Amino acid sequence: MSELPPCPQCNSTFTYEDGPLLICPECAHEWSASGDEDTTPMVRDANGTPLADGDTVTVIKDLKIKGTNDVVKVGTKVKNIRIVDGDHDIDCRVPGIGPMGLKSEFVKKVSE
Repeated sequence: MSELPPCPQCNSTFTYEDGPLLICPECAHEWSASGDEDTTPMVRDANGTPLADGDTVTVIKDLKIKGTNDVVKVGTKVKNIRIVDGDHDIDCRVPGIGPMGLKSEFVKKVSE
């Protein structure tokens, strides 16, 4: 019997195979047995559409900017976004306001 690798999330040794996946029964983490797992997180908009660097998005909710009286209005189109790690997972330049970070849950991708 071959030795299965421990879970990469919780280091449990009780992993098992289920088809092409390895599964940890303790934390329910699933990963590829071949090891070619993509570790970059997928950022999705409010509708569940995947976002990528350079996409154009539209703001779906009025967003107050902390420390100012400015508001990013509904329907504001933001071009050439950049995906980053962190709480605000989109870096962009909002027209009329300047550079800022947005949460992906408040935007939707514009089909070009």
